[in-house]
Parts: sequence; structure tokens; C-alpha cells
Amino acid sequence: MSAFIIHRFRPSLPRRALHTTAIRHVDSPTAFTNMLAGDVPPPVQVNSVTSAGIQLADGLVLPSACIFLDGKVFLWNVPSHLWDGWGREHLSVFETAVPKPEILVFGTGRRMELPPLSIRGYLKEMGIQLDIMDTRNACSTYNLLAEEGRRVAAALLPYTPRPWQS
Repeated sequence: MSAFIIHRFRPSLPRRALHTTAIRHVDSPTAFTNMLAGDVPPPVQVNSVTSAGIQLADGLVLPSACIFLDGKVFLWNVPSHLWDGWGREHLSVFETAVPKPEILVFGTGRRMELPPLSIRGYLKEMGIQLDIMDTRNACSTYNLLAEEGRRVAAALLPYTPRPWQS
């Protein structure tokens, strides 16, 4: 079903490849070795971002907002308008994370939009560095930092805002 969704929605702009790590098998030699990466690639990697949603390396398409934290994907219920009605409760998942990520890469959709000072201050109080960028660049940055073994999380808003449906 997800393959159908991927082909049905084509972005209007040409697709550029995101930074990803190929899954390597121990018994298959390669010409290059990434000294920063472990033997196993990060559990969550983004393959592409389109108007259909965020496509993970395993082919799953996430049509709505999500958080990547500690190798897991969380569905994220956020207000439909960017920054209208946002509060600490929308990022409280990071209070319970142990260890806390050193960096939160925040993708704000098609273009970068600074979050309110209250949101930035809240994350700073928890000791989490906030990097804000458009979602495509946030995904690529997340992939790279996760591959390097950094304690990184991502909060990603899709290009087309959609509520989660149960």
C-alpha cells in the first residue's frame, strides 16, 4: 500500500538524494569504510521527503508530523497551523528521554520558520541544542548525525500538514 502512495504523489520539484547509509552485510566487502559509523546503520533513516510525507529507508511513508528519538519513531500530534497553539506539552517527550539528545533537529516544513522564544527556551532549559531548518535539510542532517553516532533526535513537520488518523 505504501508503494502506491509513493508513486501516486509526485513532488513538483526534482528529487535530490538525501544522505543515507546503505545497509552493509558483514560478509560483503566494499571499497570504502566509514570509520565513524558502527557495523549497524542507525535504526531510523529518511530516504526522501515529498508532498506525500516522509519516506523512511525501509519504504514506510509517514504522512504526518513525527519525532525520531533513540532509534524509534513517534507519531506527533501538533496544531495544524505552525506555531499557533504550540506549547511545552508538544515537546514534553524530551523531558522523559534518558539520556537526552544533545541535538534536536527541527524540520518546519517546506521552509525554515523560527519557533517561538518559549519553545526555544524550553529546550535550552533541558540542555538540548536546537537546530531549525526546512524538513528536507533536517532529514539529511539527522541521517548524517545519527550515522556518526551522535545523540540526535528529529522533530519533523511534513510539507503538507495532515492530522494523524487512527
